[in-house]
Amino acid sequence: MDDTTTGFRDLSTAHVADACMRLGVPVRCGPAGLRPVLPGSRVVGRALPAQHVGSVDVFLEALERSEPGDVLLVDDGGRADRACVGDLVALEAAGAGLAGIVIWGLHRDSAELREIALPVWSLGASPTGPASVERQPADALEVARLGEHAATRGDLVLADDDGAILVPLAHASAVADAAARIRDTERRQAERMRAGSSLREQVRFRGYLDARRTRGIGFREHLRDVGGAIEE
Repeated sequence: MDDTTTGFRDLSTAHVADACMRLGVPVRCGPAGLRPVLPGSRVVGRALPAQHVGSVDVFLEALERSEPGDVLLVDDGGRADRACVGDLVALEAAGAGLAGIVIWGLHRDSAELREIALPVWSLGASPTGPASVERQPADALEVARLGEHAATRGDLVLADDDGAILVPLAHASAVADAAARIRDTERRQAERMRAGSSLREQVRFRGYLDARRTRGIGFREHLRDVGGAIEE
């Protein structure tokens, strides 16, 4: 794991999304239905794009140019009529040292994927593979979409039980630092709640209600004033 990804090792996708929002970095999350084949999985790594058009050769070609720790980002257009990744692709990716696979589409061979234990995310499973092969686009190995968002080798992919998020490498360090601060603040808040201090007490909620009435401020502005982190 290199220095860039190490900073994200103990961060959730939720913390990273909040950090992007706080820093003004576009929040690029995968579709809401994206889930890990093996619950509890998490991964972070540089995006390795591959646009699937009906054949696994695009994945093999992507692996030819991969680096250990990459995350294969498979763009199958979100199709729900076929699976595009199965056990053989996962085994090949694991053998190449990849950290995981994130699919905008479906997988199959679920039992085998759980046994292989390479972290894999998809929109669901289907037993059927592609019935036809289309022409491979010229940029099939340069860009891949994850729902409405496009990713290149200039992006990190972070995924866990909540889904997946893309972070530009150019902003990765700042995002990781901000996310760590948010995580630590939320952990302190949770510890104090368990010790008997309500969240309303911690964020001085009555003071906020007064300030909203007299000054017209919003809750997020109030949270910044008191050092809360629950909304961004």
